[in-house]
Amino acid sequence: MGSKYTKRCTAEFKRDASALVDSTGKTVTAVARELGISSESLRGWCRQAGADRGEGAPG
Repeated sequence: MGSKYTKRCTAEFKRDASALVDSTGKTVTAVARELGISSESLRGWCRQAGADRGEGAPG
């Protein structure tokens, strides 16, 4: 049983939200606030989207 505050987001929403960060030049925090989601969640989605595109951290 999840928290009553837990909001499940579709893969499409996550993809679109992370694309907003890239396309608008706004900060993750600003976009997250506009969408009413956690900035930490959005940051993770952006990180995952970058990894999916092959933009891994050098190392």
